[in-house]
Amino acid sequence: MLDTVITPDVFAFVIVPVLIFLARVCDMSLDTIRVIFMSKGIQYLPAIIGFFEVIIWLVAIGQVMNNLTNVVCYIAYGAGFATGTIVGMAIEERLSLGLAIVRIITKEDPAGLLRILRSHEYGVTSIDAEGGKGRVKVIFTIIKRQDLPDVVHIIKAFNPGAFYSVEDVKSVAEGVFPVRNSHAFFRWINSLGYRPKGK
Repeated sequence: MLDTVITPDVFAFVIVPVLIFLARVCDMSLDTIRVIFMSKGIQYLPAIIGFFEVIIWLVAIGQVMNNLTNVVCYIAYGAGFATGTIVGMAIEERLSLGLAIVRIITKEDPAGLLRILRSHEYGVTSIDAEGGKGRVKVIFTIIKRQDLPDVVHIIKAFNPGAFYSVEDVKSVAEGVFPVRNSHAFFRWINSLGYRPKGK
């Protein structure tokens, strides 16, 4: 029964391309995560990810080379590359590793915002500045990326008219961060050598 369903044409033009697509999605997802982990200063995990990544890539490219006349395999390979990149970025976004700097610019009195941020144990710096429409206050805080939703919620609640921007931070020498019970995954990441550079 199975032999009548999986004909040579079905195997060549459906099953093999699907396997190539899935392998490429896994390969590129791992590649994206590996590069991001390296940029975050994680020492050992990228090597482990790279080991599995290259094996999966060899399997995928091997199937493509065995089916050089099958255009569907080429399409599956390219589609897997694109999809894997998106999936890898989505996974990294969910992990929220590393540090970020939040810049807040407001014309209003930031005393309440500063107070609530400090009460949540975020380190903040406030300076006077000149904006396009007059005097403003600029507030800087460096946070763990996993705390970004909390900080954005505080900004919107206490100073909804403020302009803010967020950028990744590669290294810090000192900092004030809330002490929280980290998820087991993040403790495992730390055990593999993840440290903010300069600490």
